[in-house]
Amino acid sequence: MSQKLQGLGENISVQEADYLAWDIYHKSYELTEAFELVSPPQFHNFLVNVGIREKGLCYHFSDALYLYLKSQRYESFDFHLVGANIGEYWSEHNALVVVAKNCISEKCIQNNGIVIDAWRNSGEVYYSRFNEDMHYHWKHRSERCKNSL
Repeated sequence: MSQKLQGLGENISVQEADYLAWDIYHKSYELTEAFELVSPPQFHNFLVNVGIREKGLCYHFSDALYLYLKSQRYESFDFHLVGANIGEYWSEHNALVVVAKNCISEKCIQNNGIVIDAWRNSGEVYYSRFNEDMHYHWKHRSERCKNSL
């Protein structure tokens, strides 16, 4: 993941990319433990929806990771929320996107962002370029980012 993060910009240091990669994995592990995530994630959703688990839906992961990473004030990176199938009860999915600092346009996010998804594989972090994720057609959720949840 660190190499993909470094590839987001010419001035991104190896150390900062390494630390962000570590931070993403570490925080995702903490969230997996805190939410007591079970596999497959759709079964975990069932447990949340019937009240057996309090949290652990995809947006719980993306939102918590977003807020945590924003609070770390990385010099070279910024973070955005994305969704797929927005508004469709059974198939909506949410994740986080990492971009180089000052990459704020929709086109920049779509062409350069790296999707971070800790929910999809039950706590094992999935990452890919925004447009290379074959499972989802992501859309930037700028309204959620602006509201800072």
